Amino acid sequence: MAAAPKARRLEGKVAIVTASTDGIGFSIARRLAQEGAHVVVSSRKEKNVEKAVNQLKSEGLKVSGMVCHVAKEEHRKRLINSTVEQQGGIDMFVSNAAVNPVYGPILDTPEEAWDKIFDVNVKATFLLIKDAVTHMKKRGGGSVVIVSSVGGYVPSELIGAYSVSKTALFGLTKALAPQCARLGIRVNGLAPGLIKTKFSEALWSNEKALKQSTKMLPIARIGLPDECAGAVAFLCSDDSTYITGETMIVAGGMTARL
Repeated sequence: MAAAPKARRLEGKVAIVTASTDGIGFSIARRLAQEGAHVVVSSRKEKNVEKAVNQLKSEGLKVSGMVCHVAKEEHRKRLINSTVEQQGGIDMFVSNAAVNPVYGPILDTPEEAWDKIFDVNVKATFLLIKDAVTHMKKRGGGSVVIVSSVGGYVPSELIGAYSVSKTALFGLTKALAPQCARLGIRVNGLAPGLIKTKFSEALWSNEKALKQSTKMLPIARIGLPDECAGAVAFLCSDDSTYITGETMIVAGGMTARL
């Protein structure tokens, strides 16, 4: 874990981070709380939520937790409405939840897997943001960060459907930005490269494959979740008040453009 930041740019703010009990989401939740926000941690499994909340509280951070399967409407509504009821509003929403149930050539992707990927990665992201923005505008503005992936720029042959869903999030970020800007809300994205998490373990657990994947990067190593968290904190803070509709790439210098 990186040293706690000295900045307190988010003091008094309320943030929701989906899929935030492990990996990149957990690091984002921790960083936003370290900078002064009250963070609502969420995940599909109650035991994971409890573990994450207890860990962050033990560090003296202001957090609470809630079970949320983002593909379920009642879970999404409860996450947003309970946060408003208990914390008074929402200032920041970070959409990090994603699934990838299949590996292999894209033409081998079953229809049910395709539907699941887009229901969770794209549809649920949009619907959660739509509800969160309703409450953000009551606070006079806010910030949304959509966690996509460098795979949305450079699709991997082994995770083609997932990559396409992440490309869609670049478009969602751009599409939301103008209307949300008129409400005082900024919408930006994050595109992590190869980051050492359980979610990406199949891509980095093989030492030979990892070496091959990283040797062409200017920063020739795998990234860490904390290295994504600072970027999100910046995008949520007043240090980025003139930035919207953009996606920040955190990928060790990888060239990644559509």
